[in-house]
Parts: sequence; structure tokens; C-alpha cells
Amino acid sequence: MKQDTIAAIATGMTNSGIGIVRISGEEAFSIIDKIYKSKGNKILSKESSHTIHYGHIYDGDEMVDEVMVSVMKAPRTYTGEDTVEINCHGGLFIVQKVLETVLKYGARMAEPGEFSKRGFLNGKMDLSKAEAVMDLIHSKSEYAYKNSLNQLKGNLMDKIKSCREKVIYEIAFIESALDDPEHIDIIGYSEKLQVTVKELQEEISKMIASSENGKIIKEGIKTVILGKPNAGKSSLLNVLLGEERAIVTDIEGTTRDVLEESVNLGGIKLVIMDTAGIRSTKDVVEKIGVEKAKDYAKEADFIMYVVDSSRPLDENDAEICDLLRDKKSLVLLNKMDLTSVISEAEMQQKTGSEVISISAKENLGIDKLAQKVKKMFLQGEINFNEDIMITNLRHKNLLQEALESLKMVEQSIANEMPEDFYSIDLMSAYTSLGYIIGEEVEDDLVEEIFSKFCMGK
Repeated sequence: MKQDTIAAIATGMTNSGIGIVRISGEEAFSIIDKIYKSKGNKILSKESSHTIHYGHIYDGDEMVDEVMVSVMKAPRTYTGEDTVEINCHGGLFIVQKVLETVLKYGARMAEPGEFSKRGFLNGKMDLSKAEAVMDLIHSKSEYAYKNSLNQLKGNLMDKIKSCREKVIYEIAFIESALDDPEHIDIIGYSEKLQVTVKELQEEISKMIASSENGKIIKEGIKTVILGKPNAGKSSLLNVLLGEERAIVTDIEGTTRDVLEESVNLGGIKLVIMDTAGIRSTKDVVEKIGVEKAKDYAKEADFIMYVVDSSRPLDENDAEICDLLRDKKSLVLLNKMDLTSVISEAEMQQKTGSEVISISAKENLGIDKLAQKVKKMFLQGEINFNEDIMITNLRHKNLLQEALESLKMVEQSIANEMPEDFYSIDLMSAYTSLGYIIGEEVEDDLVEEIFSKFCMGK
């Protein structure tokens, strides 16, 4: 079936050295032949696949830009279709002008994610790989990046396919035995099936358990920095960001509102909120900031309590200690470069939390902080060469559905139900696993997934 030829800008919508306009579809080469000119009068549709050519893009007699054009012929392309990529100068106006020329000569503007969607529909990638493309683009930490690359390599797809092969083998055996009981002996089969079902449950349960790490890696840890005014909260945020993002002064109460930033700490993403210093105050605006800080602390996954070690504790510290109750928290004994009047042991006794001495001003103790956060939140060591990390909620829900179906098979075996009951629940597990990689998929799900992609991908 003939599809429209689509085109879009495949690079960021900002001025840069190079911009890329991608064309994909049956008319990709006929379009580029109409608008590309070179000294040797090359006809790009006749050139070898996976080659690049210097020339100019023209709209009739008007030259649009000097370009390098990549030629890639089906099926060895990202979409599985004939594909052309025009590498032009990266000014926004120029890239847009090149795209308008391509559209004028026969292409249609691509929808968000349509290139990846065509790759999926043409069998160039499974659904989990397509979703990994989107995760890779949006990755904001080393772990998220490595996990997305692993899924892009097909680690999850291979594991799901392996599980499905085991399930479909058992379904086929049961159906064959029921159709031909004279030649296929089913005596003792329930015990054998029970072993297989147990193995599958263990494999799927392991993947579901990895979603705890996966959620942290993909979404980050919702973190709140608490402390009294001038404890060094904003200085800490600036150190973690590597830039002067928060205002730092010697005047107490400088931070009055909540400042939210994403930080990559030791490969983990922290979504950090730097809050107003907690103290009793009559200043109306500062008081609102203090109340906001307390509210955010209640919702946080993690609290970093910054303490000025050069000043004695007071009633404000006691109030902050109450906010740490039943929370994952870490006490940062700041200003270790100054004479300390508070010890790590004292703070650990008062809060029940681990304590690290740091100096935000001198950038001391930050590496130890990163190691502590990893130890607190990641379950065990992560080996990206072997581990499968579930970061997608859709995948987790489908794995849970498959696990429940396998538990029902196990229950049917225990209740000595007829073999055709096993087949029904095995097929349900097989279907749920198929939804993950797109071998069992509905059109509306495909539309929903690819609509979340960025334009040009």
C-alpha cells in the first residue's frame, strides 16, 4: 500500500552549525531529484545507497542553500523506506526554508514520531525499542542513558521473546494433545508444566522488581533541601548544578520561594527543590516560603537536611528533625572548613539519619554524598551489560498481568483442572507479553505511543 512521503526537521529548533531535514517514503528520491543540483549534474536517485553528496537545494531557479545530502535506500534505513537527509546550514530560517521547499515539491509534513512509527510498522524495530528511542532522547542521567541504550540494543525484546517462546510451546503441546490423545501422552504433564510456569514467574518477577530502580533512573528522586537560613542550602544547590543558579548572600531569608532544578548526581537524576530557610518569622512573604518548604518536605522522596556546623542547634532545628520522621533523609553537616560546634554523632542521635560532613563553599564531601544517595536508593549493583531495567510503566503493568495469568495456571494445576484450562491462562500471559514488544498490539495504542515522540523522530 502506497504511503505519503513525509518530511520534517530532524535537529533541534535552534540556531546551530548544521540543520537536518529528513525525507522518507516512496517519493523521497523523486523529490530530491527535483530540488538538488550539483556541478556534475548528479541524479541522486541513481547514486549508490548510503552515500553523501555535495550540492545546492533550488526552488526553481532560486538557490535555497548549499548542502550535503545523504542517500539511503530501502530497506536498510531507520524507517525501512527510501530516505534522504539534507544537511544544510543550521540557522532556523534556512532550515525552515529547505523544509518548505521539500514540502512544496511533494512531501507531507510528518507528525510527531511518524518516522519511528514507520520503522515499527515496517519491522525495523519492536515497540520496546521504539519507546527506548524516546527515552534515550529524554535521558537526563548516565544510568537513564545506559538503560535506554540497552533497550535499544534489544535486551528487553530478547527476554520477552524468550518468555513467549516457552509459553507458546506449552500451549501448542496442550492443543496437540487434546486434538490427538491417541498419539500424545499427557500423563505427568501437569508436573512438568508447573516447573516451567515457576521458572517463568521468577523471570517476570525479577523484571517487575527492577522497576523500582527503573522508576528512579527514569523519573529521578523528588528531593527537598531543608535547613535554617544561611545553613548553605543554596550554596549546595549551586555546587550540585555546577553554576550560580541560586542567590547566595550573608543575609538570612534570601531564599523565599521554592527553586526547582534537575541535578545529575553520580549518574542518578535528582529533582531538587531548594526551599526557604525554616525559622520563626513575622515577615509575611518569608512565612509563606517556610510553609511551602514544610509542604514540599511532606511530599518528598528524599530530604537533604543542611546544618551549619559552626552554629549551635536551636528550636528551628528541632522542628526540621520532626519533618524527617519516616522519611529517607541524609544530614549534611555543612561548613566543615570552619570550626565545628556540632558533631556527626550528635546529629545522628537527634535525627536517626546518616550524617556526612561537607563544605558547599569549598566543594568538599560531594563525592561521598553521591555514593550515599546511590546506596540509599538503588537496589544492588547495576550491570548494564546484563541487567534488564523496567523504566516504562506500561511494560510493568503488562508484566504484572502476565504474572497473574501464570499464577492462575499454577492454581489450575493445584486444583487438578482439565488441561484446556491451562491453555486459556497461558494464552492470556502470551498476549500480555506480546503487547510489550508490539507483536500483539492495537492501532490506538500505536497512535498513543508515537504521538509522544518529538517532531522529526
